[in-house]
Amino acid sequence: MAKVTFNDDLCKGCGLCVSACPKKIIIIAKNKINAKGHSPAEVTNQEQCIGCAFCATMCPDCVITVEK
Repeated sequence: MAKVTFNDDLCKGCGLCVSACPKKIIIIAKNKINAKGHSPAEVTNQEQCIGCAFCATMCPDCVITVEK
């Protein structure tokens, strides 16, 4: 099973990873604000992740790590 992690403090909530995810399991957090004042992205259902790393490829700030 793949594992996706975000560096919440560096994420600016641009949403590129949300649109890149083929399983639609990444969202922009509604109840979380990071140190820079942005709502970071988060995974809603880690078990559905297929480890494609499209999210990490799209991230302009390299805040996403995908482990298989």
